[in-house]
Amino acid sequence: MSRAVIVGAGLGGVLAAAAMSPLVDEVIILEHDDLPADGPEHRKGLPQGRHAHLLMAGGLAAMEALVPAGSITGQLLDNGAREISLSSGMVTLSSEGWLRRWRSTHHHMLTCTRALLDWAVRTAVLEGSHNVTIRQAHVLHLLGSARRVGGVVVDTGSAPENLDADFVVDATGRGSRVLHWLAQLGITGVEEKNVDSGLVNATRIYRTPAGAGNFPLTMVQANPYAGRPGRSAVIVPIEGDRWMVSLAGTRGGEPPADPDGFLAYTLALPHPIVGRLISGAEPLTDIFLSHSTSNSRRHLEKARDWPDGLVVLGDALATFNPAYGQGMSVAALGALELRRQIENADLDATGLARRVQRRIARHVTAAWNVAVSQDVLYPGVRGGRQTAADRVAARYTRRLTRAATGSLPAATALWEVTGLTAKPSRVLRPGTLLATLGGSPLPPLTEPPLTPAERAILAALDTTRRKDTPSSTPAA
Repeated sequence: MSRAVIVGAGLGGVLAAAAMSPLVDEVIILEHDDLPADGPEHRKGLPQGRHAHLLMAGGLAAMEALVPAGSITGQLLDNGAREISLSSGMVTLSSEGWLRRWRSTHHHMLTCTRALLDWAVRTAVLEGSHNVTIRQAHVLHLLGSARRVGGVVVDTGSAPENLDADFVVDATGRGSRVLHWLAQLGITGVEEKNVDSGLVNATRIYRTPAGAGNFPLTMVQANPYAGRPGRSAVIVPIEGDRWMVSLAGTRGGEPPADPDGFLAYTLALPHPIVGRLISGAEPLTDIFLSHSTSNSRRHLEKARDWPDGLVVLGDALATFNPAYGQGMSVAALGALELRRQIENADLDATGLARRVQRRIARHVTAAWNVAVSQDVLYPGVRGGRQTAADRVAARYTRRLTRAATGSLPAATALWEVTGLTAKPSRVLRPGTLLATLGGSPLPPLTEPPLTPAERAILAALDTTRRKDTPSSTPAA
């Protein structure tokens, strides 16, 4: 009987189980932490779990390809997740100005809490795959040799237990011990990279104000070209008629954890729209901070030796600055690549695992280049510096973004690349090049592109202006 063992029951691990389920007789997911039993709940093993998560179209498509069609999207929408149009459902101040809102296109993303997303994916996979089980256990090390991994050794609380497997997938996340496990097999010298802008996230949940249920996702993006610390804020609609408000600041521009400082931070951004909206909204939680935001990568695909029977994906392979919203989608694309590479292969075939690892690395590289090329521009970044190629890419990206403020072809290219539905080379197609070189055919917007009804909502919520306006009542 063939068996796959997945180490880690986070998003990447559960999707890896979905990838392997049709191809083996049994899939066992091993998870050290307790999992929520009755519904979506925050899990302590996710340092970014309480902050804003954007599920891009490319990642969602990969998830749907791995599980029964519609089950994840339907589960999420039925439980309050929001579908956001990238073209019409967002109000965004970019580094180059306000992005216009165009007629709704097929470019969408989903927004919800990470707890709901993990629960929906886990439910869909377990209900749709009869041969997948989750077992609480701590993995001590790998079974096998430098040539082939044949399972894992787990801590049962008494004596270690050998759990044999035809294929092992490490999806244990940022804290993966895969390099230690490989060293025990005699495989060393794996190249690692870390680029840390010092980003800090601060998030607070608010009740969606009455009448604002359809207010667009609102974002003030950081400016990597200003030579100052990056500062940003976003209001994301989530399940339960709530707003998730996440602030982010790079080294020297970190957001505070106190309520007054939180509001003041949003009002001091290049435009105070986020602060004005939340000034009249009811907070439901304290402010949660997170510092686990660096870009880290293990170049396992370059290892001189690689054992058959082992694949690493998700955050165990690479993590990205969460400001770019790529981590979940890259994990999903990695799991889909795992399925594609092994579905017509012999699990015992020599070199199969190395081929899978190299294919997964392609998705990592695309996301890594986007994140790192921006992060190296911020003051105080550690572990990376701008190269000549970065400078050329930055100039082009800036010009493309400036064109996208008033050019639909340029904006479409940005949506497709950031949504991971197209490769980065999409921005070099002839039509995009012409749009970029031609610039915006429309004058820049001086105010956020809100409808009259949305402006009325903003005015009704904005207590900051009411405080600044002198009273019309004569003094006594």
